[in-house]
Amino acid sequence: MFTVLDKKIEFLRGMGTQRAELLNKELGIFTYSDLLTYYPFRYEDRTRFYFISEIREDMEAVQIKGKVRAISKIGEGHKQRLVATFSDKSGSMELVWFQGIKWIEKKLRVEGEYIIYGKPVLFGNQFNITHPELELLTPTNSQTGYFQPIYSLTEKLRKKFVDSKVLYASMKSLFGEILNQIPENLPLSLKEKYKLLDRNVALYHIHLPQDEKALMHARRRLKFEELFYNQLRLIRQNLVRKSEFQGQIFAKTALLTRFYTEFLPFELTGAQKRVIREVFEDFKSGKQMNRLLQGDVGSGKTIVGFICMLMGIDSDAQTCLMAPTEILAIQHFRGLQKFADSMGITIEMLTGSTKKKDRTRIFENLKNGDLKIIVGTHALLEDTVEFQNLGLCVIDEQHRFGVAQRAKLWNKNLHIHPHILVMTATPIPRTLAMTLYGDLDISIIDEMPAGRKPIKTVHRYDSRRLEVFQFLRDEIAKGRQIYIVYPLIEESEQMDFKNLMDGYESISRAFPNEALSIVHGKMKAADKDYEMQRFKKGETSMMVATTVIEVGVDVPNASVMVIENAERFGLAQLHQLRGRVGRGAEQSYCILMSSFKLGKDSRKRIETMVETNNGFEIAEVDLQLRGPGDLSGTQQSGLVDLKIANIAQDSEILKYARLAAQSILEDDPELEKNENTVILNYVRNNNSGGLSWSKIS
Repeated sequence: MFTVLDKKIEFLRGMGTQRAELLNKELGIFTYSDLLTYYPFRYEDRTRFYFISEIREDMEAVQIKGKVRAISKIGEGHKQRLVATFSDKSGSMELVWFQGIKWIEKKLRVEGEYIIYGKPVLFGNQFNITHPELELLTPTNSQTGYFQPIYSLTEKLRKKFVDSKVLYASMKSLFGEILNQIPENLPLSLKEKYKLLDRNVALYHIHLPQDEKALMHARRRLKFEELFYNQLRLIRQNLVRKSEFQGQIFAKTALLTRFYTEFLPFELTGAQKRVIREVFEDFKSGKQMNRLLQGDVGSGKTIVGFICMLMGIDSDAQTCLMAPTEILAIQHFRGLQKFADSMGITIEMLTGSTKKKDRTRIFENLKNGDLKIIVGTHALLEDTVEFQNLGLCVIDEQHRFGVAQRAKLWNKNLHIHPHILVMTATPIPRTLAMTLYGDLDISIIDEMPAGRKPIKTVHRYDSRRLEVFQFLRDEIAKGRQIYIVYPLIEESEQMDFKNLMDGYESISRAFPNEALSIVHGKMKAADKDYEMQRFKKGETSMMVATTVIEVGVDVPNASVMVIENAERFGLAQLHQLRGRVGRGAEQSYCILMSSFKLGKDSRKRIETMVETNNGFEIAEVDLQLRGPGDLSGTQQSGLVDLKIANIAQDSEILKYARLAAQSILEDDPELEKNENTVILNYVRNNNSGGLSWSKIS
């Protein structure tokens, strides 16, 4: 149904075809609706006019009414600047321009009255503003101040003189035309319950706020609306999947019992047992499972994945485990192979470097059903990989796979879609999990295996390197092994990171009697594996590496992780790296090395690592520091298309929005009731239809 919001922006008064085309290309704004929901990211407070005598050095910006008393040019050539003396009844100051001098000269006139806006700087004993915003004083603008919305713009728009003021004027024009024609999309009951503004009022005040209070209420309403529809879609998808997608029933437990009694070398934690029960309930339900398994590094997710595979195999299904790198696939394969072999279960590995004759055998055994477990990388997605009956896909570190790649795996059984168990060692804060994976059922392993000692983490400046080296010698003398991780492989002109090769040489000099391994991303897979195996067998006592070892090496005897230039790593990466040690019963250590000069965020990251080993606490800090974007993985970006809400800051609003969406769908799953018509209409007008990718984990 066409509404006024579907009108093209070129029809807006004052827009023009050229400007409309620019906004189409640069900002993706095509319709009135697009323009309306292109929200400002901050505001400049221009509600007040200051006197020159009130200016202080710590002010971000000031707005002043006054007269230009004199104009002069100082200097020659490219060093020339234009200086204007500007005064009001309380004093005078200077306005300075280094660029666009000719254009400013045409605009300025002595004794002309202007409003100026900019950041004041004290120079000598007089304030000046460089490149101030400038407009002629008129009877209209001399009386009323306002909030100036600031929009994200591109360089091309600025070059074509399309700035925030131009968008502000377009918004005024837009509201002049459509203010009372903006349809509501929340039921009256929700607006009353949560004290929310009407949609048209909220949209008006987000772009043209009268004051701070109006802006606050507008933001709250629009954030709620955005998060409500995000949650409504995810919860609905979960309900649809559970009603529409059949799942194979895995109700047998004979293999599982045999594994517990004869082959499991340790007692499972309470958290692992709880997760296995949750998965078993899904397997018995007859509905296709889509479950996210979160657990810190070393919490025992892989063994849980294997136990889930046994349940599938017991019911004549095949299973696969897909990992993002060959190193990780090899590690998983070796870890599971010893159990599978002892139980007489067929298991193979498929990666990019699997030989052709092995591939032929693997493909044949998958197709005829003889092969029960296949562990692999992206190679599993190839069309040549066909299963007789794929029943369970376990996907490790899922954020490294694109959604479409996972869809391919989902379609490896067209008769009845396989169950999906997605595993991640990157703890996801609850708010992010709700918005990214609200359509998945979530299981958490929040307990570490018995006997594991917490890793001791310390921060040391480069000046204490000799002391650190002595500590490493002491650990090696006890028979322990050491990782030393560097952020870069090669010399970078712009950045003075210690690169890997320099590091390798300096470690060789400091530890002349120790055998070293070296691993980095540019090595061939076979060479990497050779070096890792040497380290694992204890043939080398130190491994110098890049972040290649973030996932994939499990060496119980490695007790120290040294991270060079720790300030250059993100929190999630630091936590993943630290998780490479602490795999055995001995006390393990993580030493974060850094230069003395640390930025505020770098210091916070390092302090967090020293204070806690809890991955979920670390993930919360990470979310606060860098926002949700990176945490979700680039391929996931389409799942959280939030324009105004901020997951890191709006957890309370998200909580209420999710409760509201759950309550409405429980009461009226098809949105058939009269009071929910506004929701149904909005969903229909804003849905592209078709199979949603989100149904596939």
